[in-house]
Amino acid sequence: MEKRLKPEQVVEMLRKKGMDVSVEQAVMVLEFLQLLATIMVSQYLKKN
Repeated sequence: MEKRLKPEQVVEMLRKKGMDVSVEQAVMVLEFLQLLATIMVSQYLKKN
């Protein structure tokens, strides 16, 4: 089962932390986090 955050959820989460972002910015945040996660998993697998 795949459960992904929606940009609107990110906007709400960041709003609760005092950050005001647009849906477009939330999309960019999610894309960046996906890229970062991919890099981290790749690096981890190379070490083992």
